[in-house]
Amino acid sequence: MPLQQTRVDVFEDIFLVFLGLGTLVGVVVISYVLYNAYKYRDDGEAKDDESLPTLGELPTGGKGGKKLFLSFGISAVIVISLVIWTYGMLLYVEDPQDEFDEEPVEIEVTGESFAWHFEYANGVEASSTMRIPADKPVAIQTTSGDVWHTFGIPDLRVKADAIPGEYDETWFMADEAGAEHEIKCFELCGESHTAMVGNVQVMEEEAFNEWLNGQLTLDVEIVDQNEEPVTEGYEMTLEHTQNDQYEEDLVHTYTAEDFDENGTISLDHEDLQQGGEYNVTITFEDDQYETVEETIEIDGPSSETFTVGSADEADNGNGTNESDDGGDGE
Repeated sequence: MPLQQTRVDVFEDIFLVFLGLGTLVGVVVISYVLYNAYKYRDDGEAKDDESLPTLGELPTGGKGGKKLFLSFGISAVIVISLVIWTYGMLLYVEDPQDEFDEEPVEIEVTGESFAWHFEYANGVEASSTMRIPADKPVAIQTTSGDVWHTFGIPDLRVKADAIPGEYDETWFMADEAGAEHEIKCFELCGESHTAMVGNVQVMEEEAFNEWLNGQLTLDVEIVDQNEEPVTEGYEMTLEHTQNDQYEEDLVHTYTAEDFDENGTISLDHEDLQQGGEYNVTITFEDDQYETVEETIEIDGPSSETFTVGSADEADNGNGTNESDDGGDGE
């Protein structure tokens, strides 16, 4: 079946089918009971029927056996059909990967210290608020950083265990942009269990992509020990610490000409492409300043200021390299 239903739709369909069949069976059974109660009521008149057993005589049968066989047969067909149909629907809920018409949004969910943390496939991280696009499948992997938790979104019929060292996979889809859904923990995990909540913010796909790309930004400033901008004669290289694990080459090199006159440069998702740890190396052509080597984390809008010391001072043991991180992973 094509992926057109959300988890909510599937469970509502199952509920409505069982409700409808249960109601139909109930009406038929009660009607048949009432019909027979009326037909065979005791009206005080003796029935002239040779097939009626006398006192102490066992009944020899009649047409009732056919009715019993027919009723059992119909019941078996209904029950077996319901079991097969329901099982197929639940398989669809549990693992619809082959049914996705498009690549799902992948999010890793971690429960820890009475809060929920989210990491998107491009390395962007957020806490408390999970942002997702409307009408697009979202595949999540849940785990825990401390004790057992259970991630749940009641409105969207989502529930997944969050266990240390393990990953529980599930999916969901929200179809109403602008809606918000509460996240809860369904595992008694400690004294602040009831406060372990969050929310899902459903966005238009274009707005979601704009937000997600906007999280991968980095502002870099290079200054000397007098906090004056350094504007010429250097090269900066950014290399992802896990570069060999990605198809694209996450090594970026910028020269002083790429920086503005204030010794700053602003990089966006087209430059970075993937969040995570980057090794930063700044080298100087004339050896006026000592080489800078730092490791920075980019999981949201970030800013870094590198304060460079002169090579002469470094030789005397007085050189300093400083990095100030103003990153925000939310």
